[in-house]
Amino acid sequence: MPMDFVNQNVMLISLVVISGFALLWPFLMPSAANAVTPGEATTLINREDAHIVDVREVGEFAEGHLPNALNIPLAKVTERVGELEKFKDKPIIFCCASGMRSGKASAELKKQGFTKLYNLAGGVDAWVGAGYPVKKGTRNK
Repeated sequence: MPMDFVNQNVMLISLVVISGFALLWPFLMPSAANAVTPGEATTLINREDAHIVDVREVGEFAEGHLPNALNIPLAKVTERVGELEKFKDKPIIFCCASGMRSGKASAELKKQGFTKLYNLAGGVDAWVGAGYPVKKGTRNK
């Protein structure tokens, strides 16, 4: 009887297993940066003059980004690290659409000796969802 259930519901069981793994993935992956909520990011920006680096592609950035964000697409982070050297000991908040690319960028900068790295949990989507403002255009490419 239990095998009949499994055989008849292979797709459903697979979906449950995959969903569970997807929910646990962020906890299993080591992160180079501390995750911060949009509210915590705002506090870092206002109190510690944190700098924002958006690692999305130029087109995504132009559609809407955090105010005063610097756009350095993930593929160019290593070659453009010199632009961030002056912020090496200051808080840097990385963001992307959902938080995956920004995690990779912060891991790369940690290897370069940066110490105060943060990742906007949920990315720009979470920022917008929390009702915070975004700017449009490609300023600070």
